[in-house]
Amino acid sequence: MIKLSVNGQEQNWEGDPSLPLLWYLRDEVGLTGTKFGCGQALCGACTVHVNGQAARSCITAISDVAGQKVTTIEGLHPTGDHAVQKAWREANVPQCGYCQAGQIMQASALLQQNPHPSHDEIRDTMSGNICRCGCYQRIEAAVRLAATGT
Repeated sequence: MIKLSVNGQEQNWEGDPSLPLLWYLRDEVGLTGTKFGCGQALCGACTVHVNGQAARSCITAISDVAGQKVTTIEGLHPTGDHAVQKAWREANVPQCGYCQAGQIMQASALLQQNPHPSHDEIRDTMSGNICRCGCYQRIEAAVRLAATGT
């Protein structure tokens, strides 16, 4: 049996240990905010936190997170008021919105590790998250806004 914590709630999995975390979260736990994009960890739509670090859930086996803490977009803040989520709304970031949960999870992990990232650090960290709509300038503005807390 694999035990893990998802958004602060203990979970148990007795199925296939190679099941990607993405499908466990979506299909078994019912947390559909984490999106399937490419299935190869290239787009970032499936980004979650594992012990506070950004991780691509599409290539992370559930056995890899045994005994660890997983946070999804639903668990980032109970009412959606994490500093990054607020900044996203203030900067009016999303267009279609499909990639935004992954973008927010990547940005919040960055700010957790580095509360005041430089322009280059933001771009480097966020460069692995693809936005089909091209909202990159608004994404960067929102990360800056969340970093300054204004």
